[in-house]
Formats: sequence, C-alpha cells, structure tokens
Amino acid sequence: MIVIGHRGAAGLAPENTIASLRKALEHHVDMIEVDIRATKDNILVLHHDEVLTDAAGNNLRIRDYAFSELSMHKPDLARLDEAVAAIDRSVPLIIEIKPGEPVALLLDHLHSAYGQGWRAEDIWVASFHFAALQEIHAKSPSTPLIVNEQWSGIRGSLRAKRLHTPYIAMNARWLWSGFIYGMHQRKYHLLAYNLNNPRTVHAWERFGLAGVYTDYPDRFRKR
Repeated sequence: MIVIGHRGAAGLAPENTIASLRKALEHHVDMIEVDIRATKDNILVLHHDEVLTDAAGNNLRIRDYAFSELSMHKPDLARLDEAVAAIDRSVPLIIEIKPGEPVALLLDHLHSAYGQGWRAEDIWVASFHFAALQEIHAKSPSTPLIVNEQWSGIRGSLRAKRLHTPYIAMNARWLWSGFIYGMHQRKYHLLAYNLNNPRTVHAWERFGLAGVYTDYPDRFRKR
C-alpha cells in the first residue's frame, strides 16, 4: 500500500508549504503530492486554488500577480523548485497540474530536475486535465503519469489506456470494494483520494487498492 502525503501533510501543517512537505517526510510517506499554479512572471508555485486568499481576506488571482507580490500576502508561498530541493529525492514527488496552467513551464522544471540528477521515476505528473497529460506524455514520455478522475472508472481507464499508464486516482467517495477489485483485476493501480481512515484503507487494500492520498500520514504506520 502506497501512502501519499496530500499537499504535503495537509492535516498536520499548512498545505502546499515547505513545512507541510517536511511534516510528510517526518511520517515516512512513500510519495508526496503537491498542486501547482503559475504566477504572472511565470514562476510555478505550490497552491491548490486559482485564487490566493490572504489573512486579511483579500483575494488575488495567482496568474495576475508576480511571485514577489504574492509572497507579501502569503509569506510561506513556496516555489516548485524549492519543493524539489526540500524533498531532495528522498521520496517521489507527484505534481498535479491544474486545467489551464502552462504545461511548458512544468516541462522546463522536469528537464531542469533531470539535469540535476533526478530520474524520471522521481517526479510524477497528475491531472484531471487530459490534454495536459497528453502533452506531458508526448514531450516527456518517460515521466510517469497519474490520471485523476472524480467518479467515472470508465473514463479514467480509457484515458489511462491512451496514456499508457496503469495509475488512476479517484475520489474515495465513489469507491467500493467490488469496483476496486475489478480495477485490480484489469491491472490498474487505483489510488484513493482523500482518505484519512486507516481502517477503510486497510479493508480496501485486501481488494487491491494500490495507494491512498491522505492529509494525516501519521495515522498510517508501515506494516
């Protein structure tokens, strides 16, 4: 069972921050997942939403501001290159690219990391946006891909097949043991997000669940 720290360790430290990544490593996750957005000056930062809301309640659309401006509103806003340096190949990093974000910038980061000694299996790319995954696959075919899917196993498996990847991440809300077993029998590696109950995870593991995204990696002890 693969334990993936969701946005670092979102339940233990502010999500998508260097502190959150370090907290995930502290609890010995197998992989770490982060979200990326591009700033006005083409810097990829760790952030889930399109809009950054600061402590005063101001809403700033990330693509409309430079990194330096955003950092004034969120001092712990992390750049992707900082996250890569903080993890330093201790575990694989899963980068989720959001729809509409520039794939070319991410490809530049991938090639830069490869030039610094990271291997293809050290950095994975995930997305709900099929076109983004297609572009990554076409221009960096060795990069492992994860098809993110909200609820449709049919759509997820068709996309995974076209991308030549067995990895599909699905919302745990729509999963059940029979479905998990069926996907396992079809040789797909199903990952559930977000799931923070170890009892549920271990029950589903018997039916072939390959991994779990969790906000609380401290709840999952290696067996």
